[in-house]
Amino acid sequence: MESPVAKKATQPEEEDRLSVLMDDVLLSILRKVDISSAVRTSLLSTRWRQLPWLLPELSIDVRHFLPVPCPYSIAANDCQQAMVALTKAAKCLFAKPQRKSTITTLQLQLYLISTFLSDIGPLLGDAIDSALLKDLDLCLLDDLKPGDSSELHMLQLAKDMYGFFNAYPSVFCCLTRLSLHGVCFIELDMHHLLFDCCTQLKHLSLHYCDAGRRSVWKIDAPNSKLSVLQIDTCCFERIDLVCLPELEKLHWDTWVSEYIPLSFGDVPSLGELKLSSALTYYNTVFKLSELLHGTTSIHTLTLDFQGENLWIQPEMKQLYTAFNKLRKLTLRGIFVEFDIIWTTAFLEAAPSLEILIIEAWDHACSAFVNDEERRSVFAERKNPQWEMDFHCSKNGLLKELQFVGFRSLEQQFAFIRALLDRAPNLQAILLKGAEQCKYCDALETKSCCSTESSFPKSEDEQELVARRITDGKSSPRVIFHE
Repeated sequence: MESPVAKKATQPEEEDRLSVLMDDVLLSILRKVDISSAVRTSLLSTRWRQLPWLLPELSIDVRHFLPVPCPYSIAANDCQQAMVALTKAAKCLFAKPQRKSTITTLQLQLYLISTFLSDIGPLLGDAIDSALLKDLDLCLLDDLKPGDSSELHMLQLAKDMYGFFNAYPSVFCCLTRLSLHGVCFIELDMHHLLFDCCTQLKHLSLHYCDAGRRSVWKIDAPNSKLSVLQIDTCCFERIDLVCLPELEKLHWDTWVSEYIPLSFGDVPSLGELKLSSALTYYNTVFKLSELLHGTTSIHTLTLDFQGENLWIQPEMKQLYTAFNKLRKLTLRGIFVEFDIIWTTAFLEAAPSLEILIIEAWDHACSAFVNDEERRSVFAERKNPQWEMDFHCSKNGLLKELQFVGFRSLEQQFAFIRALLDRAPNLQAILLKGAEQCKYCDALETKSCCSTESSFPKSEDEQELVARRITDGKSSPRVIFHE
């Protein structure tokens, strides 16, 4: 057993080992921890004292200052205390003369509480004006949960945000990413703020925002640098993308429109489109070809139906123009009891398709615990009825099929065999089990499907499934991933 004297004698040597490391190595360690921990390391030794002020990339997230473990429902006092701690940390990291090196990127996430913006604003303005800060990624959070926000509260958030930007106009100069939560633009010129003022903006995310319920948001910004637009549960009747020349990715999760929710004008760079929504009584089924009219460069498309009825109408030949360059297609949230052979219709519409991903929806949580509550929001699920042409041309470029939520169901085997008939050069079939759902786990049940079939886990089960799929042939490879 090592004596206390010997143990003590080894401590300077261990400290010396750490101190001889290069600054770049130590800074790479600091990048892996939250900012509050990074600041505390300056107290470890003189070697670490100046390191936090040398970090070229900073991420200051107010949620790191909340109580641990973080409660599901955050109290107003917790938000206030977190903002106090965040403001203190920000003042420390931007303090002179410690801060000498340039901050290439600052990721700043804070609650949109006006009493603290007057402290954060001068810090940002001074850093930008003195050329210490080059690139700002700003996320303005709501201190209330989306369901608890009134229209009056959302209007006040908009006023606070607008006042913040007006008071510190330097923020506009280096703002490249902006994420807003719970803001209502009904009293503001939304287009002017987001596109005329934020001239360097490349990434925009809106969560639970609107410009008045059922409003139409028209974006005509030929000089905009925006490349990524993310919309999450915003109450727009429709978004008209009249002109966004550099837009590359568009993600829209959950709309409330009774019409086609999107229209495209001049979007020559749009390559990735993700649409995710459950069809409710208030939504309308539409033709995908009509929605995609005007797009010419989409290579990656994701359609997520969230376990409810499809919100696209049966069609195939009409999609040729929009699908001409499609390389990767993901169809998610298809109710587990639905027939899925209709999805092979996309193989003919997309002759360049290389990867097809199918995800079956098998969630008990979709019943909202109470079936009556589900039926009050969603119509009864109806199996898709698409007329298939079984003599259609084959897709020679499809190389990979991924099936998420696979179970040994006859309709799933029928789908894969139909796909093999249409994709003679398919090289790999990846079968995955259902993704874990915390809401289903909370209900202490795994499936809403009546059948007992499950994902094959043993080698014997997997071999049997592979033989049923390939009919004993060596190609394509069947890979199992639970």
